[in-house]
Amino acid sequence: MAKEITDKNFSELVLNSDKPVLVDFWAVWCGPCRMIAPVVEELSNDFDGKAVIGKMDVDANPNTAMQYGIRSIPTLLIFKGGQVVDKVVGVVSKGALAEKLQAQMA
Repeated sequence: MAKEITDKNFSELVLNSDKPVLVDFWAVWCGPCRMIAPVVEELSNDFDGKAVIGKMDVDANPNTAMQYGIRSIPTLLIFKGGQVVDKVVGVVSKGALAEKLQAQMA
């Protein structure tokens, strides 16, 4: 299950993680966000123990979204070593996201 990431736990779960982290910036009212949600959940199972997969509600956590310049949702950022290493805006296939995450495992 994807972790719930908030402004409060962002540093702990994302910036200080020793694994790659995929953060799905989303909102309840966003149709495309609902479309990609099952993909994010599947990835959280597929990469369990290998990467951290999380979701951040931009309405409930505006500070982090603003800090990373999130203007369109869904936006998915991949972090490694506390830095953004990849970015996807909009709905993409599970395979495309898995590939991007896999690239950060090396």
